[in-house]
Amino acid sequence: MDRSYGHYCSTYQSNGRHTLQLNPVTYHVKGGELEGVVDIFNKTCTCKEFDIDKLPCVHAIAAAHHAQVSVYSLVSPYYTKEYYVLAYGETIYPVGSQSQWDVPNEVATRVVLPREVKERKRGRPKTSRFPSVDEFRKRKNLCDKCGAYGHYKKKCNSQTESTEGNQPTDVLV
Repeated sequence: MDRSYGHYCSTYQSNGRHTLQLNPVTYHVKGGELEGVVDIFNKTCTCKEFDIDKLPCVHAIAAAHHAQVSVYSLVSPYYTKEYYVLAYGETIYPVGSQSQWDVPNEVATRVVLPREVKERKRGRPKTSRFPSVDEFRKRKNLCDKCGAYGHYKKKCNSQTESTEGNQPTDVLV
């Protein structure tokens, strides 16, 4: 499915992802849980996965397919064989025993305490939260005898019977 909405604004759909070209290097990719805006030239995406890992995210792959660009050209050179060889090309010497370490005095005398550990109580941890608008809230007890809230007929200390018309309506707390 390929439609054109102008010079640069064309759409493309593949693998459940809908790609819209915004300009020559920028694409808007929808599909799945997230959507993203990909800049192929700067190798960025709004999902930040492409920016952080320097590997193309699903949005960048979909944009690359639409732009007919090799996905491998979007991968950072840090993942190439040449960079791997350069990283481990020099000799890496073993650290040696702790007695041979040259530790500065300011570091050796620094006291590092373990973090404070709180004693956890048994059972399920309590959570404090705000109830939602439509959430059921507990009703206060309404006394059938006196019509007051906070107790019920069996526990009522009132001496008088209330009339039916004077009873208040149910109140939610």
